[in-house]
Amino acid sequence: MMVLSTGRILTQSSVELMAARGVFVRPIKRLLPRVSFTQTRSWCSDGPVADRAEVRLSRPDGEDDGIVEVMMCRERARNSLGRVFVGQMRELVSSLHHDTAVRVVVFKSLIPGVFCAGADLKERAQMSNPEAELFVQGLRSLMNDIAALPMPTIAAVDGFALGGGLELALACDLRTAAHSAQMGLIETTRGLLPGAGGSQRLPRTVGFAIAKELIFTGRRVGGEQAAELGLVNRSVPQNQTGDAAHKEALCLAREILPQAPIAVRMAKIAMNRGAEVDISSGMAIEGMCYARLIPTRDRQEGMAAFIEKRPPRYIGE
Repeated sequence: MMVLSTGRILTQSSVELMAARGVFVRPIKRLLPRVSFTQTRSWCSDGPVADRAEVRLSRPDGEDDGIVEVMMCRERARNSLGRVFVGQMRELVSSLHHDTAVRVVVFKSLIPGVFCAGADLKERAQMSNPEAELFVQGLRSLMNDIAALPMPTIAAVDGFALGGGLELALACDLRTAAHSAQMGLIETTRGLLPGAGGSQRLPRTVGFAIAKELIFTGRRVGGEQAAELGLVNRSVPQNQTGDAAHKEALCLAREILPQAPIAVRMAKIAMNRGAEVDISSGMAIEGMCYARLIPTRDRQEGMAAFIEKRPPRYIGE
């Protein structure tokens, strides 16, 4: 097809016919705006994929250079885990995996009062049983991909984090929450069990007895109780702008940011892999991770800074 300056659309056959009659047709290339899932905007909407991003990145500069924010913005569906949302999140997480410039990742919501509402039940209702099972397998894989990011990750829970929403937060290394936040693995109230890693990560976070109680009952807990249970690292009173957990997550990220990035990544590997094996094997993993740090320039810088009594200047090498 061609588009004339008048806006009239011509098919290829019409163009050929006009050319045969000696009529010159000059096509006008109509440029459609391209929207990347990594763009940042000041507004959110749950429109067509071509026009809207449900998940996107923000890369602050200045003193926060090295912190990357994953911003969830599926407004009408409350950041529920639909096909488009999950696909965009998977692509974004994949792009971060080998980005050595990223030192800390913060997951946050741009939707007031909600972190992630969990499964998109309207979309799920349209799936056959095999389709639903396959989709949940993909969702579990996404959470594993988030957990496998080499740099520290922080979930800023400023609202509801239910079902898959809490599973997303559990896939992160650290969590901050507003007192007003509501968290829970509520799948048993829907005739299901947590299927995106929640049945495995919650016991490893709060202990088996507490995890069983929360999953068996489908109970929701607020931010303060979540901190008491060890479900979140920090809980703070909500502020007027509704982003207290996000601000606390940035404070936590800024504490991590000055540290040697390779050392932090190796520490994450040592702890994550060590937690899956016996103590002797864990010691061996720690030794291997430690050995990888010996030849780094950052280790030499750390020693020099200590001797010279100055702040270290780490470069990630």
